[in-house]
Amino acid sequence: MHEPPPLQCTSLNFRGFQFAQTMLFAIEEINNSTDLLPGLTLGYKIYDSCGSISRGVRVALALVNGDRGGPLEEPCTRPAQVQAIVGETSSSPCMAIATAIGPFHIPLISHFATCACLSDKVKYPSFLRTIPSDYYQSRALAQLVKHFGWTWVGAIRTNDDYGNNGMATFTATARQLGICLEYSVSFFRTDPPDKIQNIVDVIKSSTFKVIVAFLSHMDLDVLIHQLSHHNLTGYQWVGTEGWIFDSQTAAMDRHHILDGAIGLSIPKAHVCGMREFILDVKRLNLSGDDTFRKFWETLFNCELKQTNSSSRSQRECSGFEDLSGTQNSFTDMSLMPIFNNVYKAVYTVAHALHGILNCNTTCNTKVQLEPFTILHHMKKIRFRTKEGDEVYFNENGDPTAKYEIINWQPTEKGVVTFVTVGHYDASADKQLTLHTKSLVWTQKSHQVPVSVCSEKCRPGTRKVLQKGKPACCYDCVMCAEGEFSNTTDAVTCVQCHPEFWSNGKRDVCLRKNAEFLSYEEVMGAVLAVASLLGSCMTAAVAFVFFKYRKTAIVRANNSELSFLLLFSLTLCFLCSLTFIGQPTQWSCMLRHTAFGITFVLCISCILGKTIVVLMAFRATLPDSNVMKWFGPLQQRLSVLVFTLIQVIICILWLTIAPPFPFKNFKEFKDTIILECAVGSAVGFWAVLGYIGLLAMLCFILAFLARKLPDNFNEAKLITFSILIFSAVWIAFIPAYVSSPGKFSVAVEIFAILASSFGLLVCIFIPKCYIILMQPEKNTKKSIMSRGTLRSL
Repeated sequence: MHEPPPLQCTSLNFRGFQFAQTMLFAIEEINNSTDLLPGLTLGYKIYDSCGSISRGVRVALALVNGDRGGPLEEPCTRPAQVQAIVGETSSSPCMAIATAIGPFHIPLISHFATCACLSDKVKYPSFLRTIPSDYYQSRALAQLVKHFGWTWVGAIRTNDDYGNNGMATFTATARQLGICLEYSVSFFRTDPPDKIQNIVDVIKSSTFKVIVAFLSHMDLDVLIHQLSHHNLTGYQWVGTEGWIFDSQTAAMDRHHILDGAIGLSIPKAHVCGMREFILDVKRLNLSGDDTFRKFWETLFNCELKQTNSSSRSQRECSGFEDLSGTQNSFTDMSLMPIFNNVYKAVYTVAHALHGILNCNTTCNTKVQLEPFTILHHMKKIRFRTKEGDEVYFNENGDPTAKYEIINWQPTEKGVVTFVTVGHYDASADKQLTLHTKSLVWTQKSHQVPVSVCSEKCRPGTRKVLQKGKPACCYDCVMCAEGEFSNTTDAVTCVQCHPEFWSNGKRDVCLRKNAEFLSYEEVMGAVLAVASLLGSCMTAAVAFVFFKYRKTAIVRANNSELSFLLLFSLTLCFLCSLTFIGQPTQWSCMLRHTAFGITFVLCISCILGKTIVVLMAFRATLPDSNVMKWFGPLQQRLSVLVFTLIQVIICILWLTIAPPFPFKNFKEFKDTIILECAVGSAVGFWAVLGYIGLLAMLCFILAFLARKLPDNFNEAKLITFSILIFSAVWIAFIPAYVSSPGKFSVAVEIFAILASSFGLLVCIFIPKCYIILMQPEKNTKKSIMSRGTLRSL
């Protein structure tokens, strides 16, 4: 079985040539320095892996085994000669090389391999790099996307370790920040055309407006070529350092698909003398190597005169053409930040050797250089370059993550310029800094593009996820009654405090107005005046009765009970005032107990008068002595006992569960009703029930005495007054239940006043009329005569 022939590069890689020139520049600086490795000369050997992983591994193993220029197919038998390897450019070759040389502890230091996977020191113990890990870049990209409010994006990645690992970290971070990916597709530049076309179809059918491209410049070049055929412009591209500052990619984008792109790049750098050294390639001709010929012919698209090639398809050149006037990928110095990383990598190796060899004015060349020792010193190294850049590595062999934020801004001539619009520093408190006013977006717009699955939910609504879709796709639902949300994109609505209510927009809670029947409003003032008027009328009647207390009609109707009844009616009118005003602990207890006791006192007096009428009639019968059983003393005791029972009920009520001020939040959504809760429902209904019981007893006795033969029978007046009393309170129940807020209190006051006026008018006004208007009837003879009382 024969081994395949050695892999040859199909074309000269200008970028690889620039990297090689950078390394030579750093080595010559070090060799000419008297401060770093004095008296020693660094050697080097340069290989082009041609972007092949297998060739890169073979070259690395050849370096480890001290290859001196022989073919790569020769057995690796010689001891290791190389102290460190600078390279590779891509992540996947670095992973393969680091795995192969890891057991030998040969340091591998890369200038452009960013995959976060290479930070794993268990798998890759000898790997270091002078470019930040994608661990930080992926998070920085997610923060950048979040900063502009893009929550619905598409993602395209290179199908290798760089793209897959970087996009995995970006996706995880984006999910934490509330960003959703509609699609995440991958490809490699060598994929068949139908797979590239599938990515184009995905972009055309999608709804996102922002594309996060975790691609190398070579893969993006292939994709841009395909997109240009479909004129897919108008998308906002977000890129990585793999292509965002690549001038070749910008030059290829003739259809301006990437205009307005924004992304992260390695901070700009300048190393004095490096540009001139890279462009000075004529000295390579002195080496006699065929490299110069290939380079020169490729650079100027010509054939050198001294070549014996029979092909004359290209023009001849002398080798002395002026390079300064040439504009191509070799003369383009936009990759200077990466050149600077190569420069730092070489100096890292030199500083490690300087420390191991104990260099001062001279170096101790007798020290045995072991790869593990060199690797250990490189990990601990800390120095500054001549430009002031500090170089050191963390525990994972990575430098501090710092990026510039680049924006592609087309000029009037159609040429793209890379404008720095911000910075990202992973070690700073405020990691992301942006100058948004200087940004230019896709299609030369100055408005930030919008890329969301659903518009933001305004305050007063909440998000409800759409079934089967990512969390960024939702509907906005109005908050329920009594709930609010005062932020956009609220996940839940917040319950308003009971003393607040949500307005019609549901975006804020407003304090409810406290409502109670007060003296300041018209209704409260009218009821208070009516209460005082009733008290004055009662006092006027009492004055009339007192003035004419010796007349027959006053004496015949038990003047003592009459005055006590007038006193209780006065209290009934005045107790209604306790229902007006803001409820307090004392007013709530007073209004119910005063109402219960005064009305019982009133009904007790009426009941006593009714019994007196019945007893008086029985006393006119032969051999009847009933009046001695219900004389003045018994009348007083009956009133006292009936009232005392109500007093006991009220005391028990106030002791066990008294009425208390209560805020009613349920009656109205925007109003708090300040009212008195009854406390114990049993106590409340016991007070009312007792009043009703006495009223019913009084009505029954008065009804039985209504047809007694006296000309002035007070039982008729009592019957009518109790009928009015009962009618008022029976009508009170539905009116009270159906009346909202303070109107329920007004209904209760009205019932108290109406029933009190009914008792006053029905019982006392007819008597006052006779006393004042018909004094001729105010005689014992007229009262005692039998017949119908026509005047009443």
